[in-house]
Amino acid sequence: MSGKQGDALCLFINGKKVTEDHADPETMLLPFLRDKLRLTGTKSGCGGGGCGACTVMVSRYQPATKTIAHYSANACLLPLCQLHGAAITTVEGIGSSKTRLHPVQERIAKAHGSQCGFCTPGMVMSMYALLRNKPQPTMEDITQALAGNLCRCTGYRPIVDGCRTFCQEANCCQANGGANCCLNGDENTNESGHENPRLFDQEKFLPLDPTQELIFPPELILMAEASNPQTLTFHGERMTWVSPTSLEELVQLKAKHPKAPLVMGNTNIGPDIKFKGVLHPLIISPIRVKELFEVSQGPDGVWVGAGCSLSELHSLLEKMVPQHPEEKTELLRALIQQLGYLGSQQIRNVASLGGNVASAYPNSDLNPVLAAGNCRVRVVSGGGRREVPLNQEFFVGFGKTVLRPDDVVVSVFIPFSTKGEYVRALRQAPRKEVSFATVTAGMRVRFSEGSRTVQEVSLYFGGMGPTTVGAAKTCQAVTGRPWNEETLNEAYDVLLGELALPLSAPGGKVEFRRSLTLSLLFKFYLDVLQKLRETNVIKDELPEKLQPLPREIQPSLQEFQHVPKDQDDQDPVGRPMMHRSAVSQATGEAVYCDDLPQTDGELFLVLVTSSRAHAKITGLDVSEALKLPGVVDVITANDIPGKRTRVMFGYEQELFAEDEVVCVGQTVCAVVADTKAHAKRGAYAVKITYEDLPDPIFTIEDAIEKSSYFEPRRVVAKGDVTEAFKSVDRVYEGQIRMGGQEHFYMETQSMLVVPVGEEREFKVYVSTQWPTLAQEAVAETLDIQSNRVTCHVKRLGGAFGGKVIVTSILASITAVAAWKTNRAVRCVLERGEDMLITGGRHPVLGKYKVGFMNDGRIMAVDYHYFANGGCFVDESILISEKILLHLDNAYNIPNMRGHSAACRTNLPSNTAFRGFGVPQGLLVVENMVNDVAMALGRPADQVREINMYKGPSVTHYKFEFSPENLRRCWEQCKLKSEYDARRQAAAQFNQQSRWKKRGVAIIPIKYGIAFAESFLNQAGALVHIYKDGSVLVAHGGTEMGQGIHTKMQQVASRELHIPTSKVFISETSTSSVPNTCPSAASFGTDANGMAVKEACEILYRRLEPIRQKDPGGSWETWVREAHLQKISLSATGFFRGKDLYYDWDKMEGQPYAYFTFGACCSEVELDCLTGDYRTLRTDVVMDIGRSINPSVDIGQIEGAFTQGLGLYTLEELNYSPTGVLYSRGPSQYKIPAVCDVPLRFNVYLLPDSHNPHAIYSSKGIGEPTLFLGSSVFFAIKDAVAAARSDSGLSGPFTLDTPATPERAFLACASPFVKKVPASKPGSSKPWALNI
Repeated sequence: MSGKQGDALCLFINGKKVTEDHADPETMLLPFLRDKLRLTGTKSGCGGGGCGACTVMVSRYQPATKTIAHYSANACLLPLCQLHGAAITTVEGIGSSKTRLHPVQERIAKAHGSQCGFCTPGMVMSMYALLRNKPQPTMEDITQALAGNLCRCTGYRPIVDGCRTFCQEANCCQANGGANCCLNGDENTNESGHENPRLFDQEKFLPLDPTQELIFPPELILMAEASNPQTLTFHGERMTWVSPTSLEELVQLKAKHPKAPLVMGNTNIGPDIKFKGVLHPLIISPIRVKELFEVSQGPDGVWVGAGCSLSELHSLLEKMVPQHPEEKTELLRALIQQLGYLGSQQIRNVASLGGNVASAYPNSDLNPVLAAGNCRVRVVSGGGRREVPLNQEFFVGFGKTVLRPDDVVVSVFIPFSTKGEYVRALRQAPRKEVSFATVTAGMRVRFSEGSRTVQEVSLYFGGMGPTTVGAAKTCQAVTGRPWNEETLNEAYDVLLGELALPLSAPGGKVEFRRSLTLSLLFKFYLDVLQKLRETNVIKDELPEKLQPLPREIQPSLQEFQHVPKDQDDQDPVGRPMMHRSAVSQATGEAVYCDDLPQTDGELFLVLVTSSRAHAKITGLDVSEALKLPGVVDVITANDIPGKRTRVMFGYEQELFAEDEVVCVGQTVCAVVADTKAHAKRGAYAVKITYEDLPDPIFTIEDAIEKSSYFEPRRVVAKGDVTEAFKSVDRVYEGQIRMGGQEHFYMETQSMLVVPVGEEREFKVYVSTQWPTLAQEAVAETLDIQSNRVTCHVKRLGGAFGGKVIVTSILASITAVAAWKTNRAVRCVLERGEDMLITGGRHPVLGKYKVGFMNDGRIMAVDYHYFANGGCFVDESILISEKILLHLDNAYNIPNMRGHSAACRTNLPSNTAFRGFGVPQGLLVVENMVNDVAMALGRPADQVREINMYKGPSVTHYKFEFSPENLRRCWEQCKLKSEYDARRQAAAQFNQQSRWKKRGVAIIPIKYGIAFAESFLNQAGALVHIYKDGSVLVAHGGTEMGQGIHTKMQQVASRELHIPTSKVFISETSTSSVPNTCPSAASFGTDANGMAVKEACEILYRRLEPIRQKDPGGSWETWVREAHLQKISLSATGFFRGKDLYYDWDKMEGQPYAYFTFGACCSEVELDCLTGDYRTLRTDVVMDIGRSINPSVDIGQIEGAFTQGLGLYTLEELNYSPTGVLYSRGPSQYKIPAVCDVPLRFNVYLLPDSHNPHAIYSSKGIGEPTLFLGSSVFFAIKDAVAAARSDSGLSGPFTLDTPATPERAFLACASPFVKKVPASKPGSSKPWALNI
């Protein structure tokens, strides 16, 4: 097909004209920018428009209005062929460190809003597009603009703070000239009257100057105004793209090719092509058909062109509402509300109204509202024009409507409402914003003039079947009756019968979805009652008015200590210093693994993975794959020259499965081809035949039943538990399940292996936390010595524990391909593959039996922990050990026993994840304390205090420590958060409110820092001073956003007494520092900092005689003189950490160097009718010794907290009954977004704390605060308890994590939940497993 001559595509990118003669319809803008134009600032995070990393700005000239429209869009979903005549601006086009920074880039960087930096270009472009349209945005504009951009590092607060500086909020004290602004923290002076130090100084920011932006290319204006536009055709390898210019031509094309899809925004067809492998030989793009964009208002309503984007529809409706009386705009306002939650800004900017209607998604947000509102569509085909009502008959099945294949939807009619008519849009989704809905509803009711008698009612639901469904019988039951409780109660029963869902319904959550239909109807009922009261139709006493959950992000406080008065101004230690690469990350200049330019002849590798959970491989046929264009070879286990397995803890893990597969997603072979697209097609063509093996094990219960464990299982004990149980007042037994968690690092697993070409030498560029492990793995796999393999790590786009073991295995596979083909081979996983293959945090089942006294003292606990380890051992045993070593958290319980087992199951192997078992272990401990408090009917914080360590203490493994700072954190946290007052206020709120509840919780943590495996506590560094006085530092730590390079720069600056500008860190490489340890366990700075410090001290001592001779000289003159005197200006430093150990037989030892302490208080507001919640406020107090860099450390605290918030309340992994992971991307797996940040998020670093065990008295901080995210979980549990007491329930109850809206809603046990009959066990297989 590609032999045909197509048209030339013309567009502008960053002000430069780009003409593409062979535009392939399958090419998206993102690969075109990255691979063809080498503009690698735009990142690929998910490929499905769900993460915003690839955001760019599109500008188009609109001849009808003679205006230029600017909007943000996801480059991964924008077809190149769609962009003829458009101007694209990428992050490189708005500013760079070589020319000048754009204010957006500068502010995000200097406000510390960039950690790993992978999401930063997308954040910058979303904000930039907003500022091009609104140079003085409101906070609401900013949160809307950033809603579709995910970040896994920062917790969003610094990003929002950086963007907030563009805000001109009328009521902000800064706009009114107040220096003591709320943005800088309310109480900006401390006790002694000194001003508190700030994280950044916004007075120094560049002002925003709209005149400095790139102009829209005049050539494109002329092109758009041309009088006779031509039809455009583009031919690709497998697809043809036609862009007609008139409705007539469009109708003819559709008549000739009825199966060809119409593509406007590509937000529906795009993901189908990409993720489901759908192939359309012809695509029709009606983007230039003017008739599809026309809007005409009439007396009864408005016709909106089907081509209008959802953003255009939104602004059109917003303009119309004030022009008409309120009673006429009911439907318009309901649509405005629904459009605010539909997708992200980037998606709404391109997705069209017609596409939304015609794609007929089961959980569509708009269709139920349009149907309830009596809308209709105008359709054109070869047979002429007709109008079709949007009603129950319109939607006939999954993705199917009553329209014929050759029909084209031209416009949608949205009617005005009449007096006495009310329309509402309601929805519930797994995340508050940018999330497909679980259930959506459009509801409309019309009353007879001045009465409460229902004349007409219309109820439509999404998410309750394969398509949008109408509740006709329920409507019948209500019509003609008065709008009151009696009518409603009858309607519930009819509705339940009418909208039934089987247990195996796709998407699961059946009980929740059925209950939601009732509670949403109840919400509608209350809302309309309120209206009837306001219009004096009724005089009844009303139940409470339902207010939406609060959503305004408030300014927050970050408190840290001043540096000592006598500290040198040039000494950066202890000062908030910007991340050393923040500026290059904000400009897109920062280079990640996949940004490295392609070398000549480079190949791309795609893995072929198992589709069965437990089966024998009976055949592997690669012949079809090898015939495909571009495919070079298929790599199997037989190609491995060295070891075919990696051994851990005595268990083997195969690189390629040879005889049998033990999980879905296990690698069987790999295809290498000249491009990624060809390699993917090749992988798709490999045929594997299987013979299933009986009884695969998926859940922890299965594993326990079949005794499927990784040995050894561990036990710890203290005191005599059995005896203690005999003498306590009460005994309680409970359990809690905890779901797993996907790392969701923004940069997926990435590597490039380059054969040097002689002496079997290889260069490995890889995104890993442990370069030495990757080096060893590649050497063993290729059967060569480690000195032939050099690993280079510039930076990682996030890792969180997920880029250690699995990365070394993937690097080994890629190295085999490079070895066999003798060409450079690149492997970059797609998000879905990454989520399927790499495993995550271990799901845990924790059971406990606790004995306690009536005064709240806990005397004895017996714990049993079971972690779902997956199919290979990985680090599961170490994780189950760390759970037991933190069995006490902050509590001194005299008698304890803990058993911990890692279960072996047929799921992808789980691995290290920030916190390494502690977030799971401590959740069980805190839940136990909570249950004790509930059983006693006492406040949980009192029970925590009674049992907390006091005075000189000893842990259960006989390690002595002082809990003084733990208690100080706890007291400070209660004080700073005004805990007692807010507890009372919440109780009062809960008494007055039936359907909304508030909950407050305060949680302590004691976290052991360093590796319990003693040999890992070592580090090396290499420091060179060059003749011009500049310094190059290399150390063993990898930079993954945690700011280790920035801190090492500060260390070198202090020790050599030179400014940080003279210190450079290029990369982490196994050739400069050998035998390194992983950057993990919150120990990177502790270890590498000491090594860098030693190397710098050695060099400084060598310069001593020269300094004494010439005390007035400059650093540069001393260095030159040293060189002339033949003094070595290069030194290595080494840190030999403490000899930590733990003896599992004696149950004693010192596994940790010291503890990091903290406490956190969170308050939530819960909507009991939907399970939605908002975190109103969070206060964290952390003891991190003396912070080396407060801005980096506070960033780590906020980021870990937010990841914990995701773990405990939001992130849910679903596996099918055959062990296939359903949640393989951001559309199914929800990590926290801007909408999940606590509305007030205050962080306080504990003052006057010292730590003799680490560099400059600091403490490790990367992992500890993740567990504090559980304060939100316990606050939700507190709010649920208040709701349960309204239903007459008290005492301990089960709430598993994540506490999703579904779990919170069902736990509230509202009358709506009780109405839904429970499904009979065994009646049908549930949609997802509870692993």
